[in-house]
Amino acid sequence: MPGTQSDFPIDLNQYKKLSLDPSKPQLTDEQRATLKANVQLLRDVIVLFTATGAARGVSGHTGGAYDTVPEVCILLSLIEGAPDKYKNILFDEAGHRVATQYLLAALEGSLPAEHLLHYREANSKLPGHPELGLTPGVKFSSGRLGHMWPLVNGVAMANRDKAVFCLGSDGSQQEGNDAEAARLAVAQNLNVKLFIDDNDVTIAGHPSEYLKGYQVGKTLEGHGLKVVTVDGEDIDALWGAIASIVSYHGPAAVISKRKMAPGIAEIEGSPHGHDVIPVKGAIKYLEGRGYPNFGDILLNIKPVPQPYLYIGSSKELGANRVVFGEAVNGVLDRLGKEEAAKKVMVIDSDLEGSTGLKVIHQKHPEVFIPSGIMERGNFSAAAGFGFDADKFGVFSTFSAFLEMVVSEITMARLNNCNVLCHFSHAGIDEMADNTCHFGINNMFADNGLSDVESFLYFPADALQMTAVIERVFFERGLRFVFSTRSKVPYILKPNSETKFYGNDYKFIPGKDEIIVDGKAGYVVSFGDMLHRSYDAVLRCRQEGLDVGLINKPTLNIIDEQMIMKIGQSPFILVVETFNQKTGLGSRYGTWLLERQLTPKYGYMGTTKEGSGGLWEQVLHQNLDPQAIIVKIKSLAQAAAISQ
Repeated sequence: MPGTQSDFPIDLNQYKKLSLDPSKPQLTDEQRATLKANVQLLRDVIVLFTATGAARGVSGHTGGAYDTVPEVCILLSLIEGAPDKYKNILFDEAGHRVATQYLLAALEGSLPAEHLLHYREANSKLPGHPELGLTPGVKFSSGRLGHMWPLVNGVAMANRDKAVFCLGSDGSQQEGNDAEAARLAVAQNLNVKLFIDDNDVTIAGHPSEYLKGYQVGKTLEGHGLKVVTVDGEDIDALWGAIASIVSYHGPAAVISKRKMAPGIAEIEGSPHGHDVIPVKGAIKYLEGRGYPNFGDILLNIKPVPQPYLYIGSSKELGANRVVFGEAVNGVLDRLGKEEAAKKVMVIDSDLEGSTGLKVIHQKHPEVFIPSGIMERGNFSAAAGFGFDADKFGVFSTFSAFLEMVVSEITMARLNNCNVLCHFSHAGIDEMADNTCHFGINNMFADNGLSDVESFLYFPADALQMTAVIERVFFERGLRFVFSTRSKVPYILKPNSETKFYGNDYKFIPGKDEIIVDGKAGYVVSFGDMLHRSYDAVLRCRQEGLDVGLINKPTLNIIDEQMIMKIGQSPFILVVETFNQKTGLGSRYGTWLLERQLTPKYGYMGTTKEGSGGLWEQVLHQNLDPQAIIVKIKSLAQAAAISQ
């Protein structure tokens, strides 16, 4: 861990342990006062240390963890009063509320309180979602919405003598997994207790507006759970509701109605509350709470710049995940509104601002469907729209969630559907959210049989992204386009400041591209690793090692001409941020052997859990240019010895 602050500016010893008995649903004055003081204390702490994420530029999430503090304090008091009756873990299906788990770890003494000020910092072991085995005191892993309640059902089966608690939200409850979990919990009468923060806020907006008809309380009641709905900010009513469902043997839920981040003027009731509180907003809140000097702490925390100066690419950066939407708009602009609405449907899964769909929503609302956190159903809806030969569905979410729609991809392929999929946040670069959000198993999309082609594209820069979309938008079948969370530089022509993918470039699906030719061997790369590989190749060439670089923007199609060319060179090195077990490198060696091509071969990819932080993730995986250079020289030496 990096060096910690000398002390934590809010005294956590002010937290007073309390025992509550559900058979006594009325709070005494002393209990009420203690709970309110504990709630306020922990909310202040969450605002302070999550704001350090904003200060150091690694983002984060404040509102969700802040919201559920009343429930957390009451549940801790229940466990304190009767530890044998309850599983001593506050599971949470909204992993982005990880601040709760870090705070609990500090309260129990597993984590120094001062270390909270390193929230989401690289190598701090405080990543953007809880990871079991990484952070002292964290008792479970979470991060993909809808995945925790089904697991908690199993925990309840293994601990039938105890109630098992799970924090939830109106966002996470939109996932289809939770419907299955509800049916199992009711059928088996599992003693699972849910505590749902129903604040009507998710990343992209308000469920009451974009998902009309959805009410989490009615949904759970329909499945057969006992449900109590309450004002989550009324501590007496909240305790009465929790006492009620805890006293009931079987699956039950408390639905806590509240605004997002109540009491924080800058973000209350807003989708901005889902994200990290801005530094200025945190200072204003904390000063209002009587902490006048905390601005000194937050304003002295700065982002850590990426120190490496790349060659072969521009200083100018482009955001491919945003450019995807702009490129789609460029296609739609050539259609009339009526024709576009008949021919194209773009569906969002509550991530429009993160995956580039927001600009489509703004400019072409006639094709746009705002939808909930329902990746499987939304993908299939896009596929169904593209069931007719002359209609095209567009679907987008994070690359990590591609793993959730693999079966739906198969059925879309079997139905000859036309779907253009944009999976952003591919690879690991700038993934402060860490391992559960790594987009590294993207080759899973290529799960059809050999007699049906689908195409996986990973453009290297913003200009190539535009060229790809222009070329493939109206092609039939399944097309998958990947982009990173991070911005990427523009690839330059060798010994030039001219952009490689300029106005004269035309993208050809399935064709590999020579960035620079060589005789000593070749590096094959794509996407966010192309500019890093280019840097490594150019530095090797400066030292007299005549290495070439190939961009493979179509990941899953073999360019026979190119593979025969480079396969006869002394060595080939595949470099990517995909999972080394499942990525391009795991296939490329087989392709070579099938053609009786036997160069020295190596491949580099993601191999271990993340470090947190931003650019540090690539360094942590040993995928930086200097690591690539070491591997190039090793292969070149091995090739020279064998000749």
